[in-house]
Amino acid sequence: MLNPCDLPVHAVEADDVLISTERSLLDLQVVRDFLDASYWAEGITLEQVERQVGASLPFGLYLEGRMIGFCRVITDCTRWAMLCDVLVLDEFQGRGYGRRLVRAAMDHPELRDVNRWLLATKDAHGVYAPCGYEPLGKPEMWMERKLPKDGRRWR
Repeated sequence: MLNPCDLPVHAVEADDVLISTERSLLDLQVVRDFLDASYWAEGITLEQVERQVGASLPFGLYLEGRMIGFCRVITDCTRWAMLCDVLVLDEFQGRGYGRRLVRAAMDHPELRDVNRWLLATKDAHGVYAPCGYEPLGKPEMWMERKLPKDGRRWR
């Protein structure tokens, strides 16, 4: 049975940019710091980042050996995948690195045939549209369940 967390390392390299699923290359502190400053993961801990990365397929984006970007994919490798936590460090934004990272994730050999990709974004629609993303066709079909903000747990 295919488990995306156990897939062999996949890497693409071009123009001094490496995009790789090699977990040992990831700088999880950089990821945590970026996510903590984001609107979607404020307050995230390093332990939570480690758990998320451990339960998904992570992609690091490296320029001259320095990690400047990250994303992860939650997937069953057949019918659906969710692109999560796409980040490019501020000083490198606006140069197309985010799109390269997203396309590398979607072009991963085990993910090429996934027929539904999802993501959530408040303000980066322009980054994802050239990669084929569009608003949900039937949003009335989708539901969500969120943990209450007051910290109570589900019963």
